[in-house]
Amino acid sequence: MTDHESATPQPIPHSVWSNPWHFLAFGFGSGTLPKAPGTWGSLVALPFIPLWQMLPDWGYWLMLGLTMLFGFWLCGKVADDLRVHDHEGIVWDEMVGMWITLWLVPEGWQWLLVGFVVFRVMDILKPWPIRWIDRHVHGGVGIMLDDVLAGVFAWLAMQLIVWGLA
Repeated sequence: MTDHESATPQPIPHSVWSNPWHFLAFGFGSGTLPKAPGTWGSLVALPFIPLWQMLPDWGYWLMLGLTMLFGFWLCGKVADDLRVHDHEGIVWDEMVGMWITLWLVPEGWQWLLVGFVVFRVMDILKPWPIRWIDRHVHGGVGIMLDDVLAGVFAWLAMQLIVWGLA
């Protein structure tokens, strides 16, 4: 369970279904699902990977940069709108973390599965400095940055796995 996935679920704002920014931040509604919304958001990110993998490597990298920068704004805006530091249902950050994890990874459902598990482990364990950032950096940057770093750590692990199997 990540720090923003508390034992007591936060109420789901009705605005998720009427405000397009809230709908995006809540992972197309996946962040409203009960128990472990970050896991649901990570799953929702997976169908996008084959599309991103059709891009040239630099195009995928550019998409990562744009979705990350957009996420800094989006997550900050929605958190401000809801007057909550980091609502557990905001899962855009997990989606971007998954996309980072699977950049330059071979195509195939097996790689998606391995990447999903590796990212979730990194996001849940939050190795240093991820945990520190999660607790001390606030706003949209803080919401995004811990998952971006978890994605980078998971990406490094995935690259080691790919190279080890090559």
